[in-house]
Parts: sequence; structure tokens; C-alpha cells
Amino acid sequence: MSMITVAGWHPGSLSTRGSMAPIILMLVLLIICIAAAGNTSEEAFLDEVKAVDRNFDNRSVPLDHYVVEDTVLAKENYQGGPFRVLARKKRIERYKCSSCHGDKPITVNEGKELTHGDIELEHGRSGTGLTCIDCHHPEARDYLEDKKGRKIDFDHSYQLCGQCHFRQKRDWLGGAHGKRVTNWAGDRVIFNCTTCHNPHSPRFEKRFPATYSVPMN
Repeated sequence: MSMITVAGWHPGSLSTRGSMAPIILMLVLLIICIAAAGNTSEEAFLDEVKAVDRNFDNRSVPLDHYVVEDTVLAKENYQGGPFRVLARKKRIERYKCSSCHGDKPITVNEGKELTHGDIELEHGRSGTGLTCIDCHHPEARDYLEDKKGRKIDFDHSYQLCGQCHFRQKRDWLGGAHGKRVTNWAGDRVIFNCTTCHNPHSPRFEKRFPATYSVPMN
């Protein structure tokens, strides 16, 4: 078989070998440098580990992300210790309620439609649904009220929700219902009930799953 030549060049020519030598040398040097750097960094890391003279505290892991939203200390006993929940009042557009609901007469035409026309009250079983006063305090308008007549701060609305939804509240306390905010370590901060649920229409709308498998039959 004859050697294929292109424009007077063939793989065994001296000129080709000479031009490839610097490239091969650079690749070899690059590989050596990378290997040396890897060994150095590994040795430095091992030296740092060996230099530690105290046991690792798994509760001292620094927080990667801090909760910047307003929170309040929960008024609930939890076996894992105190925890915090997201505050509610600053998220309510028309709070304080007493700025309108007071001793002053309402002189605006269709005031209810103007201020609360966007509220659809669908809370409870059909025919026995809740009304405003079932949850809102009839006199202290800046508070909620449970079935025992106790005033409940809007930031602690979970206390009101839990009187009926006690199973969900139990799971919420333990972390099975709801969601933790940002942190997996450090202070426990979790969503309030109303962070996810609309208090006037708490049931989520039915929807298809994000992925759907066609039945085999």
C-alpha cells in the first residue's frame, strides 16, 4: 500500500514532527500542573481537618439564607423547641379593620362592594358555611375570635384554624403539613396557614398533576 500524500506532506515528514512537538510539550506540562494542584489542595484540606481539636457540632451549621420576612414567635408547644411563623398582618391590604369598622356611620354608597367585593366566602360545608362573624371578632375588629370567645391576633391565625382543622394543625406542628421557610438548619421558621390558604376560600382548586401517565388499558 502506498502512502497518501497531500500537497507534498505526509505523516512521517520531519516538518510535521517539529511543528507538533511544542503542542505536545504544552499538553504534558498542563497535565502535570493540574495533577500537582489537585494533590496540593487535597493535602491542604486534610491538614486543616487534622488540625481541628474539637468535635463537630451538627447544630452549628451556618445559615445559607436568612429569613427576611416579618416573623412572630409561635404560641404553641412543640417537642422540637420554640419556632417562628410568618407574620400575617402586614400582608393584609386593608388592615387595620377598625379604620372603617367602628362607631362612625358608613356613608359611602355600596361601601361593602367597594371594600370587600373581591371576597368570595366559600368556607365550610354547603348549606352550613361560615359567615364573617364566625371568625372575626364582632367588637374588637382588629382581632379574630375562636368559639370560646377568645381574641386571636391575626399573626397567630393558626390558633383559630386549628380549632376545626385540628388534624392539619397537628401535622403542621410536626412539619408534615405546610412548609419551612428557607432554612434547613438553625431557627425553625414555617409558613402560617394563611400563607398558602385563602382564609375565605381555603380549598385549593382541582387541577391535573404536573405529569400525567396515560392508562395502559
